[in-house]
Amino acid sequence: MRSLTILGSTGSIGTQTLDIIRQFRADFSINYLTANTRINELEEQTREFHPKGVAISDETSWKEFKKHTSFKGEILCGEEGVIAAAGHVDNQIVMQALVGFSGVLPTLAAIEQGATIALANKETLVSAGSIVMNSAREKDIAILAVDSEHSAILQCMAGEERSMIDKIILTASGGPFRELDSESFETITREQALKHPNWVMGQKITIDSATLMNKGFEVIEARWLFDLAPEKIDVVIHPQSIIHSLVQFGDASVKAQLGTPDMRVPIIYALFHPERRHADLPKLDLLTAGNLSFFKPDTDRFPCLRLAYEAMSRGGTAPAILNAANEIAVQAFLENKARFLQIPQTIESTLQNMKIVDEPDITHINAADKEAREIARAFLQ
Repeated sequence: MRSLTILGSTGSIGTQTLDIIRQFRADFSINYLTANTRINELEEQTREFHPKGVAISDETSWKEFKKHTSFKGEILCGEEGVIAAAGHVDNQIVMQALVGFSGVLPTLAAIEQGATIALANKETLVSAGSIVMNSAREKDIAILAVDSEHSAILQCMAGEERSMIDKIILTASGGPFRELDSESFETITREQALKHPNWVMGQKITIDSATLMNKGFEVIEARWLFDLAPEKIDVVIHPQSIIHSLVQFGDASVKAQLGTPDMRVPIIYALFHPERRHADLPKLDLLTAGNLSFFKPDTDRFPCLRLAYEAMSRGGTAPAILNAANEIAVQAFLENKARFLQIPQTIESTLQNMKIVDEPDITHINAADKEAREIARAFLQ
């Protein structure tokens, strides 16, 4: 059995990971589960999966959990507790399903310990890609992205010479507003933006998908995961979400990975990589899938994708600033304190008003993240 820790076990990816574990009980033992405030769900998970310990990042929730829980294992608290769980000596695989910048330090802790990383947190590589990937290379640690797009690229690259790759093509559904006219963007509501046409995801990533920032993050993530120059990473809109991404080779051939829009598919691939396992999951039926269509992204209506490319090309702390400003703007939108169009406006203003450090260490990244959040809040106010 392989020892698995799930960071963010009560979120969308965390719960879907546990759904896979139910099918493969003999293959995994649960080391740690972590949560933020969903302590009732965490309590239920401890009863079913019997982890060695848990970590709760929110101190108030930690106190409440300790007061009422029947769980007898270790109960860690705060960001330090999550980092300790990520870096636990018994971890063999860490499913990193935290939200936002909070995933950076736990990922580095897991790498330092020597665990394989199943990475479902884009913001880690967006904010600190160079630092994280250099650390993984030094420790000879595999980082396997759980995004359907990056999982597709990994599968398409299997057995291929890296020198033959001309470019990779990430597909995007286009979100709920792909066909919405520009004038209507001013009145987009939180409820409308949370209705993704194809995928069931957490709130933050669903808003990122609606703005296309999620795809911008995936472009930056792909740059680090596959060590590719920005000009070798393209995005196409594919509303059906059947082709999850493609790789074009020097001999003019193109490989694509297809499947149903179900996040459990890339999860199981990451957990067992490089093996494949039979799983009780919905299978793709091409006869009922219908026509597959493709469009060029509209970066005038969806400027977040353009901003992500620009931050990636600028390098240094620019992507960390991009991510921090986006987190603040998206949270404000979710709290009905900002309009949809203010999300890219906040990001662009923050990038314009900050100095970029060209070769940052983790201290520079943390400082840029903190300052960008302050500037983004000030812009929104």
